[in-house]
Amino acid sequence: MKFMLVRHGQTLWNREKRVQGVSDIELSKRGSAQADSLARSLRDEKIDTIISSPLKRAVQTAEAINRFHHLSIEPEKDLMELNMGNFEGMALQEMMKNHGDFLKRWAEDPASIVMPGGESLSELQNRAWGVVERIAGKSGTTLLAAHNFTIMTILCKIKEMDLSHIIQAHVDVASKTLVEFQNGRGNVVFFNDIDHLSGCEKVID
Repeated sequence: MKFMLVRHGQTLWNREKRVQGVSDIELSKRGSAQADSLARSLRDEKIDTIISSPLKRAVQTAEAINRFHHLSIEPEKDLMELNMGNFEGMALQEMMKNHGDFLKRWAEDPASIVMPGGESLSELQNRAWGVVERIAGKSGTTLLAAHNFTIMTILCKIKEMDLSHIIQAHVDVASKTLVEFQNGRGNVVFFNDIDHLSGCEKVID
């Protein structure tokens, strides 16, 4: 079986560098163009199942992809982004000014941090990996439309990499990553592919 891990397209909060966790933000105009380009890059792929985080930005990306596959998109709340708690919606500049010590600790050891009023990376990984385990018996290719940290924690699990090194698994907006499972082990076939996004930068929000 195969998993296609897809990150949603850009939102205005992405562009404004705001903390975007479980806040339900829609795709921007550029994000919609990115989702369309991503969808076209997958139009000839044999996709058997599409599962999406219920947040609008992921659903809209999944819907763009599904125009070429005509499947029933299955919502899965455990694919939602990391709950950023008190930091939801905060601009990066504000965080750097008022929460510099927290950001320093996050940079040094992200695995040890719990977002105030939110959750930790290990909590996110446990719920996201639970989705992988629940659908591990499906045949064919399952596409998961999700979020940066969600996908990163899944990839850390597949690569048997400690969450303290999670930055190495960063994925860009509207990227695709293919994982093939054989005998219970995952192999990353390609990672963070964004070749299809050429030209999307010309779209102005």
